Amino acid sequence: MSCSFSSKEFIVNSPNVTYTEDQITANYHTSTPVVDIDNGSISLETQQFTFRTDRRVPKVGVMLVGWGGNNGSTLTAGILANKLDITWHTKEGPRSADYLGSLTQASTVPLGTSSTGAAVHIPFKKMLPMVEPNDLVLGGWDISSANLADAMKRSQVLDYDLQRQLQPHMTSLEPLPSIYYPDFIAANQEDRADNVLPGHDKLQHLETIRQNIRDFKQRTAVDKVIVLWTANTERFCSVEEGLNDSAEALMASIKNSAAEVSPSTIFAVASILENCSYINGSPQNTCVPGVIELAEQHKVFLAGDDFKSGQTKIKSVLVDYLVSAGIKPVSIVSYNHLGNNDGRNLSAPEQFRSKEISKSNVVDDMVESNRILYKDGEHPDHTIVIKYVPYVGDSKRAMDEYTSEIFMGGRNTIAMHNTCEDSLLATPLIIDLIVLCEVCERISVQRHSHSHLDTDEESASTEKFHSVLSLLSYLLKAPLVPDGTPVVNALGAQRQCIVNTFRACIGLPPIDYMHLEHKIPSMIKRGT
Repeated sequence: MSCSFSSKEFIVNSPNVTYTEDQITANYHTSTPVVDIDNGSISLETQQFTFRTDRRVPKVGVMLVGWGGNNGSTLTAGILANKLDITWHTKEGPRSADYLGSLTQASTVPLGTSSTGAAVHIPFKKMLPMVEPNDLVLGGWDISSANLADAMKRSQVLDYDLQRQLQPHMTSLEPLPSIYYPDFIAANQEDRADNVLPGHDKLQHLETIRQNIRDFKQRTAVDKVIVLWTANTERFCSVEEGLNDSAEALMASIKNSAAEVSPSTIFAVASILENCSYINGSPQNTCVPGVIELAEQHKVFLAGDDFKSGQTKIKSVLVDYLVSAGIKPVSIVSYNHLGNNDGRNLSAPEQFRSKEISKSNVVDDMVESNRILYKDGEHPDHTIVIKYVPYVGDSKRAMDEYTSEIFMGGRNTIAMHNTCEDSLLATPLIIDLIVLCEVCERISVQRHSHSHLDTDEESASTEKFHSVLSLLSYLLKAPLVPDGTPVVNALGAQRQCIVNTFRACIGLPPIDYMHLEHKIPSMIKRGT
């Protein structure tokens, strides 16, 4: 047998790893090849780290902006269905609640090899102590006053029999009034906006959201709160000197109720000031430079932008495959239509432009990695089309055509059709973003530097990950990364980054897929 599976708890037996009741401490070293392009030489830079992970899983509250939307109501219903162990009837027969589509809940990772040479896989969530989705406490805001049962019915995502059983548990769940600035979302959303904060004073709106977070935390007795935007896509806001280019300028702009301060930016600032991680699940530029600087000052996590659930996820796999195989994509055309409220909002040009930008950038780093295929400045033609077709509802249709140049002037065309139930793909991503963000809040790193460029204080200090939590890139279309660091869009590399980082937290080396024990005769003989 080439693979085996274990769901047992495990500990790492190594002098580099220690366990206490509260903490895992792992000493870890890396060797990074540093390339001198001009001299054509490579040197190895060795770094030593101590990772400390708090094993105590807190009670976690999640506040969703857009709680009454398709994603928010589906997330609430899904967690309740799992928590209550509901079975419902479909035309294919009975169905039980699950977390399919979730990286943390439904995937496995290779841990090592058994004494027989078989690769041992474990559930992803067993790598480190992680919060269980069933234990999350949900709340949030929405511009629509519909309770969560009515919102679930309106979204038309889940089977009727499941909705019927969940309805009594969701009727009492009502969203808080949200921020509504009509200029930032499509005009066709006005008929839903019956649950909004009054007035135009943006500082007052900020203080109200902060108070909402404090009240929620106190009322539910959670240890921490994570805020996640799953509301309508906004248009891009202007980024200007003196407006939002610094934390100080942004706070002054909020005080002055500047027109270009968006609702999502106010939610982000409120979260930061309440020491709550903020995740942007839509494509707009919420995290302007002032938001990022404020997060850095308060040492709070930000992640974004835009859930990566269907068409873009496939694109990040396929383009990586083509370019890595020496095949040259020259034209990528992506068309999709959908009929849910997200599609309705995106039918407005400014909101579509936000989505177009987040979908278009996914191939950039893969193209730039291969200058054999592409000259400087050369890039595939890349077109994105989104249409609103009410009849199809949440069942989004995506059609892609990839045209590539191959050997000796040949052409290769791959055409793909993908029908994906939008909210049922996005909801597990929300769970993963929350679970992974929370565990990252419990990880600290101490770097033991051997570089003459570092001071003793720098090398001895204990740090958290950077406030821009790029570790979550796997789940996001247009990943935010710390200033001056590379954007990685290749899906396999993004996933492996998470896995190898968590392996470092338990003192295990990164997965390299060399599998020398299966390639060297003496090792193969020993393993049989």
